[in-house]
Amino acid sequence: MNFVIPVREGLELRLRSEADAKEVFDLIDSNRDFLRQWLPWVDATRTVEDTRKYIRSTAENFQEEKGLDLGIWYDNQWVGSIGFHFWDKANRKDTIGYWLAQDFQGKGIVTDSVRALAAYGFQKMNLNRIEILCAVENTKSRAIPERLGFKNEGITRECEWLYDHFVDSVTYSLLRREWEQNK
Repeated sequence: MNFVIPVREGLELRLRSEADAKEVFDLIDSNRDFLRQWLPWVDATRTVEDTRKYIRSTAENFQEEKGLDLGIWYDNQWVGSIGFHFWDKANRKDTIGYWLAQDFQGKGIVTDSVRALAAYGFQKMNLNRIEILCAVENTKSRAIPERLGFKNEGITRECEWLYDHFVDSVTYSLLRREWEQNK
């Protein structure tokens, strides 16, 4: 299955295949401490087979129109993930989540990827609302929706368990009409 969203020269979002499992696992494993600061699933990703199962489940979700989980490829190297994770068709909304390997931060990769995925959501999925939730203290992640004109809707207290503590999250949203005015 070949599904690609071009972002810019040398940057694209695409579905991963089970053949990508080792590369995906190796990147997660080499960034484990960095990713663990903000992502609750890192400890559950212990083997290439765990990653293969996850990739298989994301392909099934894509086929059933339940989600869209894509790899971020920068200069033909897999560097992170982005996707729509909670597609609510009845209310025409979804939530974008993302992460990027530490060595690739600061290059505009996630900002441009979120911009491209949001455009896909509004144009192809007929969404009216896109949300991004970020841990309050994750300033790098929060900078992305702020840079792209998402509105800060407030803080949800202790909304995610992160290994040994709860974290508060900021909810950002962008509406279709706002996106159309600023595209």
